[in-house]
Amino acid sequence: MLVDSPPPPAEPATEPAAAPAIAPAAAPVQRRRAAHAASLLAATGLLLLAVAASLAVGAKPVPLDAVWHGLFHYTGSDTDVVVRDVRVPRTLLGVLAGTGLGLAGAVMQALTRNPLADPGLFGINAGAAAAVVSAVTFLGVTSPGGYVWFAFLGAALVSVVVHVLGGTRSATPVRLALAGTAVTAALNGYVFMVELSDSAALDTMRFWTVGSFAAATGDTVARVAPFAAAGALLALLLARPLDALALGEDHARALGTRPALVRAAGLLAVTLLCGAATAACGPIAFAGLMVPHLVRTFTGPGLGRLLPYTALLAPVLMLASDVVGRVVARPSEVQAGIVTALIGGPLFVHLVRHRRTAQL
Repeated sequence: MLVDSPPPPAEPATEPAAAPAIAPAAAPVQRRRAAHAASLLAATGLLLLAVAASLAVGAKPVPLDAVWHGLFHYTGSDTDVVVRDVRVPRTLLGVLAGTGLGLAGAVMQALTRNPLADPGLFGINAGAAAAVVSAVTFLGVTSPGGYVWFAFLGAALVSVVVHVLGGTRSATPVRLALAGTAVTAALNGYVFMVELSDSAALDTMRFWTVGSFAAATGDTVARVAPFAAAGALLALLLARPLDALALGEDHARALGTRPALVRAAGLLAVTLLCGAATAACGPIAFAGLMVPHLVRTFTGPGLGRLLPYTALLAPVLMLASDVVGRVVARPSEVQAGIVTALIGGPLFVHLVRHRRTAQL
């Protein structure tokens, strides 16, 4: 009799092999973020070195330990007075002016899509100069602390006039630039006329128009710092809307951006930044024009990265120019605005020869 053999034992079910692990896509992003953070730290380090040089170097060199003593262990000695009462306000004003002019230049270049735009394009410098020369001639104001408010008021009024002439809601970059150029030409003619008719105004404007930090005081810094801080914050907040506006108005509206509002806010930021810097130390050329171009060579045109680097590196240029001006003509000095132009001119020529610097 045949007996059926038992069925062979069933083989245990095996799970399908696990899929090979996929390399995380976030790794390149993390590396870029790390590189960005390292670059920001390097830029911050450059700024700190420039601040230290501004506090220590001058007609009277001060060792770093004496600088530390004057800052944190003030006893009223001559060195302490030089450090705290002279060089600290001067350094703070250099940082404030550099940050303001650098950010104003970057925002203006983005607003107008013009790589040659600088803080003087909207007539802000001319408005400040016209207000100062009027205050000196007709009101007898002679101290920097007295005419700083007139300079800021003139810059603000001219920015409003330019925006109105540019069409307010229908303003375009070309119309704003043309309006600013026309207003600048008219105000420059007024300033020259008043200077030629009043020797006191000519003497005052002769030093104010070259740009200098020599007359900086703690009071002057305190007066303009809130406006500069508000302008810097507004400029940084406008980074994304301005990048969207660079794609064209239709694309910007599709992304939820209101072009007219962005342009008005950008003009307000430029007025606050440039007005504060110009009122405190006079018009200084090339900082707002050159530094954004220099930064754009390694950040690209995106304002999200461009603006922070500009805010850190523009003061480095201003402080370095001020320190060089103190050293080259001891015991006298050359104004920072002159040194900035002498350094910035050749360097800007070198930068614009590279095609990438002209792209926005």
